[in-house]
Amino acid sequence: MEDTEPGKTERVAADGDQPPQGPAAPGNEGSPAGAGGRTKKKGRLRRTRRIALAVLLILLVPLLAAETALRINYTGDPAAGTTTRDRDAIWLGHAWVDGRKKDADLTALARELKTTGIRDLYVHTGPMEHDGTLPESLYPRARWLIDAVHRELPGVRVQAFLGDVLATESPDGMRLEKAATRAAVVDSARQVLDAGYDGVHLDLEPLHSGDDDYLSLLDDVRAVTRAHDAQLSVAAHQIDPLPGFHSFWGTVAGHPKWWSQEYFGRVARRVDQIAVMSYDTMQPLESLYGGYVAQQTSLALEVTPPTTHLLMGLPFYHENRFGHWNRAETVAAAVRGVRLGLSRTDADRERFGVAAYIDFAATEEDWTSYRDGWVG
Repeated sequence: MEDTEPGKTERVAADGDQPPQGPAAPGNEGSPAGAGGRTKKKGRLRRTRRIALAVLLILLVPLLAAETALRINYTGDPAAGTTTRDRDAIWLGHAWVDGRKKDADLTALARELKTTGIRDLYVHTGPMEHDGTLPESLYPRARWLIDAVHRELPGVRVQAFLGDVLATESPDGMRLEKAATRAAVVDSARQVLDAGYDGVHLDLEPLHSGDDDYLSLLDDVRAVTRAHDAQLSVAAHQIDPLPGFHSFWGTVAGHPKWWSQEYFGRVARRVDQIAVMSYDTMQPLESLYGGYVAQQTSLALEVTPPTTHLLMGLPFYHENRFGHWNRAETVAAAVRGVRLGLSRTDADRERFGVAAYIDFAATEEDWTSYRDGWVG
């Protein structure tokens, strides 16, 4: 028991008397010196608990406030007319250009897309090598796909989706700080445009906010796409949900994840299309995810010039892992969030749409949620 001095027996003698107690041995906790040590230990424990509680509150209070704001952001009704502008896009897997897809697959895709607002196909054509080069052997059926899409879906563009892992958080990957690597990426862009693609779609990750080498690369690639009368589009990181959050998260987790709003705007001014990867958000509830997408839509609209086509990503895939909860990140929640953000920020924006990721993981429910919520 707490109030029994250590060193003394708790057993009562058979005759009801306590057995005689001898003097406490030197250093015994029952001595005055031992009691003082115990008091100090309890004091340290109380201070440790208070500090832990304070740290927990410092972390939890802002988080709860932010999540509450996201939930509120998901309320209300979207404005009339905040639906497709027939400027949507979809990411397609590599099977469309490596020989696995056939004419019947293209016929089915065309039938699916004719009842949507999708006008751009980002077809996985890479990945590029870490030195920026692109083996032509990766896309032997590209010409077949491009010709078939142009025939079956007039007005729909086929863009070469070129990506790679950057060596920003590990020793392996593409290094944009090397001028030779950037020059090779530019040559790869020219290579796919010469093959007949209608544009180049770059997806380089993880790309840290403020990377000037990436901006230099975009300037050089855009010179090539303009010379070919083609599109330059990029997959973009999410924007800081709180000012400077990418710096905080980079310090805590070693992965900044977000871009500053200012850097997002610098990227948006250099491209024809910018598609926000507004999924993998760590949000645990559908309402919080929808509110997050509404916030991201507003933040992106604020810094994307009206001459640049802005697209918000829709999660046409299904995983349960840290960062992505399938029950929360639904197409229905994303579409509603997009409409709310568009309604509050720039309801009449013409160059605006959504981009679905990715075709081979999409379910009929995903397509229905997109059509019912966005196409109308």
